[in-house]
Amino acid sequence: MGKRITRRRLVGMGLAAAGGAVLARSLGAVRPVVYAQSKAFKIGAETILSGPYGGYGQFAEWGGRMAVDEINRAGGILGREVVIDFRDEEFKAATTVKNIRYHVQDWGADIVIGVDSSGDVLAAAEVMPELDRILIVHHAATEKLTEVEVYQKKNRHIFRINVPVYQDGIASALVAKDFYNIRRWATVSPDYEYGYTSWKLFQATLKHFRPDVEFVAESWAKFNTSDFSPHISKVMAAKPDAIFSTQWGGEAVAFVRQARLFGVFKTVKATMIAMGAAMDVLEGLGKDYPDGVWASCRYWFPYPATEQNRLFVSRFHERWKHYPSYVSETMYSCVHAAKAAVEKAQSTRSADLIHVLEGMALQTPAGRRVFRPEDHQAVYDVPWGQIAHPSAYPMPIIEHTRVFPATEYYRWPPFAKPFGR
Repeated sequence: MGKRITRRRLVGMGLAAAGGAVLARSLGAVRPVVYAQSKAFKIGAETILSGPYGGYGQFAEWGGRMAVDEINRAGGILGREVVIDFRDEEFKAATTVKNIRYHVQDWGADIVIGVDSSGDVLAAAEVMPELDRILIVHHAATEKLTEVEVYQKKNRHIFRINVPVYQDGIASALVAKDFYNIRRWATVSPDYEYGYTSWKLFQATLKHFRPDVEFVAESWAKFNTSDFSPHISKVMAAKPDAIFSTQWGGEAVAFVRQARLFGVFKTVKATMIAMGAAMDVLEGLGKDYPDGVWASCRYWFPYPATEQNRLFVSRFHERWKHYPSYVSETMYSCVHAAKAAVEKAQSTRSADLIHVLEGMALQTPAGRRVFRPEDHQAVYDVPWGQIAHPSAYPMPIIEHTRVFPATEYYRWPPFAKPFGR
């Protein structure tokens, strides 16, 4: 069963700037740290830092640097100062692989984290055993990374800390199955791996619960699309009751603005945007974001209502003057996962890190995460909700949230369908 979060609970997270300032001042009073070892612990980080998705890279870098600063104030990792280097993935598989080779072979990274694009991460996965380094993925969501690369091909050098397309394609359908007045669905989604897989999972899951639904139109937007009018016109010509989309970043902002001009949100009965609750989309759209759109992401900053999450959000907001996007938290937690693994293993050898990461449980701002030994996928819960514009926040947020336990919708080895087992 999904559970709901009220606005009162969301606002009650206590994210006042004054409280964050007090915390920041107390942290800033720490004396300079003397590290036990002179050799730094190096983390190579891959993310998109340019183009329409560059906002994701900025939010991710903020989260990663904040984690590194926290760890260094506490003495580093095994007495070594932690340094992190970010390189632009450029939404290109070849560039991502080049960056990882640079980080490991030239710069001497002890571990690699990040990667935004699903297409890029599949290319990156292939070189990690050769380089003998762990890659902890913070964003790229294709199920093929864990189901195929790790589980089937036994590539044990890959771990993923964020929710995969199960959140986008399956959990979304768990919400949509209760829209009993909606039968006809269409999609405008990215023309690559992430878009195709999410739509396929959405269709299969929704059809399982609602055999009466129809999927009447689909349109695939190429990378760097700025004019969505042909895609909107195409799907609206099929007279759908609802739209499902996995557009993200600047392209999600453009899609929503143009769909609003076309009157889409007044015509259809529901719209679902899987990455619509990402902070760059919320801030980018502002008042232009229509109320009631269903949206999600891979971590929603007011959830869960734990002290650890509250402090993370407060520190982040005080330092960067923004609330954390989901990539902020996932990159932050990648760094802390690396620390936890190295300290538990008392080693930086990849074989030792793999051994301790498999099955490892971590307490993170997003909640308790567990890396499944079978496929190295982290398991944790994330809400879906509806866009609203309360006065308590400077940007839209999601309300009327529904949270499904990850065990209800994560596919599990041997990766049969998650329902009817």
